[in-house]
Order: sequence, then structure tokens, then C-alpha cells
Amino acid sequence: MTHPLTPAGAAQGTAPRTDLWKPVLLRSAVSLGFGAVTIFWATPSVEAMGWAGGLYLLSIGAITLWGIPATGFGRDSAAGKLLSASGSVLAGAGFAVLLLHSDLLFGVIAALGLGVAGALELACGIRNRGRHVLARDWITSGLISLGTAVILPFFISLGAHALLGVAGGGAIILGVLWVLSGLTLRHDSRSTAAKP
Repeated sequence: MTHPLTPAGAAQGTAPRTDLWKPVLLRSAVSLGFGAVTIFWATPSVEAMGWAGGLYLLSIGAITLWGIPATGFGRDSAAGKLLSASGSVLAGAGFAVLLLHSDLLFGVIAALGLGVAGALELACGIRNRGRHVLARDWITSGLISLGTAVILPFFISLGAHALLGVAGGGAIILGVLWVLSGLTLRHDSRSTAAKP
């Protein structure tokens, strides 16, 4: 999915730093960890669903915000604003889900958070296609988040286990995407550092 660190025709100032792999791999680890919890948790309570889902969304939002400087975008650039908004929406949804424990609220708030953040990430990827190493990954991640957001409300009536299963399934797919991207970036950064 990822392209070389410095694609041809990259706009000045958009080439990512060689430490871009760190927030990408951290995001994948959190997503895969949450996904694993949802797979092996047979009977989660509504409160446990709120805590697990809230911490996941809050963590992903915080990692997105923390990783913006590594992308090479300034926070005032168009792409930086899209990523800031995406991270803020996820963090806000996570905080709300942490506080409000109900199947309906989890389904609605998590779906809204994932949907809006996914749309923002998709827009960032489309705007930077061919100019940034993560553009295709943002497009794919945005589509996966939007898909999860669309499906999640249909499982509200089935309870905490089903809601966590849907959210965890999306998280696992995202985790695999981001781990492949992060490992590619790590490899490319080592190759770039090794060159004289």
C-alpha cells in the first residue's frame, strides 16, 4: 500500500520524516490489541464495552494527533487540519463513550466518530494522492472506518458483544493495514539512513 518515502513530484514540505513509522506502528498495535480483546471477550458488560471502546477511540485519536508532525504536514496546512480534525473527533467520541454506557449510545457515538474521522482521513488521502507516502493508506483506512460506522448501528439491538465484535473487526482490519504500512516505512527509513 505505501509508496517510497519520497515520491516523485512531492510538494515541498510534504515529504515525511524518517520517524513516520512510529505513530503508524503504534496505531496498528492499539488497533490489533483492541481487536484481540473483542475476539476473546465472551460476555462483556455494557460498562466494559464503554471502557474498552472508549479507550480504543481515545487512543487512536491521540495517536493521530501525536503523529501529525511526523507526516511532514504543519498543523496549519490543509492536510494537517484534516488529520487534526480526524484525531479530535475520534478522541471526543472515545471520551463520550467512556462516560456514557449504553448499547444505543455506544452504537451511535462510535459510529458517528468513526464515520466523521473516516471521511476526514479519506479526504486527506484523496487530496494527497501521489504526493504523500500514506495517501493510499489514508484512503483505505477512511473507507474501512466508514464501513464500520455504517454497519455498527445495525447491531445495537444485539448488545455489547455484537457491538464490540463489529468495532473490533474493523479495528483488526485497520491494524493489519497499519502494521504493513508501518513495517514498510520502517524498512524504507533504514534503507534511506544507510545510504551515504
